Amino acid sequence: MSEVRYEDDSIKSLDWREHIRLRPGMYIGKLGDGSAPDDGIYVLFKEIMDNAIDEHVMGHGKTIDIKVSDQTVKVRDYGRGIPLGKVIDCVSKINTGGKYDSNAFKKAVGLNGVGTKAVNALSGNFRVQSIRDGRTKIAEFEKGILTLDQKETDINDRNGTLVVFSPDSTIFKNYHYIAEFLDEMLWNYAFLNAGLTINFNGQKYFSANGLLDLLGRKVEPETQRYPIIHLKGEDIEIAMTHGNQYGEEHYSFVNGQFTTQGGTHLTAFREAVVKTIREFYKKDFDPSDVRASIISAISIRVQEPVFESQTKTKLGSQNMWADGPTVRGYIGDFLKKALDDYLHKNPTVAQAILERITQSERERKEIAGIKKLANDRAKKANLHNKNLRDCRFHLNEEKKDDRKYQSGIFITEGDSASGSITKSRNVETQAVFSLRGKPLNCFGMTKKYVYENEELNLLQHALNIEDGIENLRYNKVILATDADEDGKHIRMILLTFFLQFFPDLVRNGHLFVLETPLFRVRTKKETIYCYDEEEKQAAMVKLGKGTEITRFKGLGEISPDEFSGFIGENIRLAPVILTKETPIPKLLEFYMGTNTPERRNYIIDNLRVEKDLVEHELN
Repeated sequence: MSEVRYEDDSIKSLDWREHIRLRPGMYIGKLGDGSAPDDGIYVLFKEIMDNAIDEHVMGHGKTIDIKVSDQTVKVRDYGRGIPLGKVIDCVSKINTGGKYDSNAFKKAVGLNGVGTKAVNALSGNFRVQSIRDGRTKIAEFEKGILTLDQKETDINDRNGTLVVFSPDSTIFKNYHYIAEFLDEMLWNYAFLNAGLTINFNGQKYFSANGLLDLLGRKVEPETQRYPIIHLKGEDIEIAMTHGNQYGEEHYSFVNGQFTTQGGTHLTAFREAVVKTIREFYKKDFDPSDVRASIISAISIRVQEPVFESQTKTKLGSQNMWADGPTVRGYIGDFLKKALDDYLHKNPTVAQAILERITQSERERKEIAGIKKLANDRAKKANLHNKNLRDCRFHLNEEKKDDRKYQSGIFITEGDSASGSITKSRNVETQAVFSLRGKPLNCFGMTKKYVYENEELNLLQHALNIEDGIENLRYNKVILATDADEDGKHIRMILLTFFLQFFPDLVRNGHLFVLETPLFRVRTKKETIYCYDEEEKQAAMVKLGKGTEITRFKGLGEISPDEFSGFIGENIRLAPVILTKETPIPKLLEFYMGTNTPERRNYIIDNLRVEKDLVEHELN
């Protein structure tokens, strides 16, 4: 084998734009196509929004106007506006920005001078306009390259900044913005900035009560064990209640940033709640019983926050302020006083919390024995050979790289479908879990049922979600069932399983439905796969005479060679989205309770994918 050269010309220097475009994952986490809430196009949107929010936090501008049409985003704030002489530098020079000056931006989200530059470099078109005191400056870029440097001119408009960008379609393949994901993000901005008005495509987002409004939107009143506790202090705000769902549900924020992976502040909150409640009741409760079914939101503001990645989804260890208390200590001290005072002043709430803890303790003890037996049975079942065909990323667990973002598991039915997917998948990042027959409907059953049912017990172990989704082994859980009546019914049963026992998996955007083509339209020279009747008609027109049309009735009819084209780079996934109008108990009762044959036929006839189900307005 010839020796690899390593000489002077092997050393390369990349400018800021080239580096971002070559290594986008370092700046925005992952790319994606917009079907998941943490895909790159939403990170680009958020980076521009964060700048507008930071202006509001500093007391400049009470309104932000946003428009998203097709694949173009416009964000207009009414803050101070970028200093006109530095407009180009602020959007195209790494480590350049006003947030290095702690007096100009205190407790801001963006501190590294990278966010807007990443948006610029990763956009096919990027336009920035700053307006300050009757003067304006405009600059335009294509893929980070300056194409227009317009001189300053007079203008009669309010101060602020306007950014217009379109993600680069050569980097973000077949991308599209999903309105529900933007809606969730904008409501969070509104809740965290009480008094701010956000106008988005004609809809107004406004909150007067902060995190109290946030939990009020997340939790149906009839499922709350007691009225939401709302606590506020200097640079900290907390809202919490207990419900009836399984697991914990937390929404954590730092300087207005939704820390989806938590961090120091969330860990401190979870510990402090247990400690405070133990001391209040003078009982050594098991932590899991205290936190079972808890629903909370916590927001803190710190100076110069240290996140564990550029995408700012997890807070590291640090102090609240320079030379101030640690985040953990500050939150612990705050809850110790504020929550304890609240419980003493509200004995009815204190009694409701005690009853919920006692119920959790009783359920935990009831299930302890069968849980141990089920876990032992799962280990003996030789999981990797029986149901799960894992991907290499997880077979070598010590390797930690960005493939975790790409990892997914297909949940299939029957040997033919699982066989086709297994043969055509990407073995590095895609796993397959094969169901052995149709699972039973677990609606209305307790967690005990999951451990008693071998199929579902093996599934929760394959996903590693028995104790919550913190250690979920795959970023995407994909329901890959046939589009016929049986396939849709299995899909409904699996959705019921996740919504009832692991709702966080759905809420955090990990559950998807695999869309597979219904038709193959081909001639001797070209083949087009179509996902609906409209696409089929267009393909027939395009290919002209002599077309052969095949309708696929099930996944097992699609050959492995063909399947590789549907679950690779061009995979189509429909995310399962829970919105404010999705009360889970009512939803499951409507679709999975005791129904007449007519009701079941209605479901089969109208259910295309689960995103339609969860958006269905229940009366």
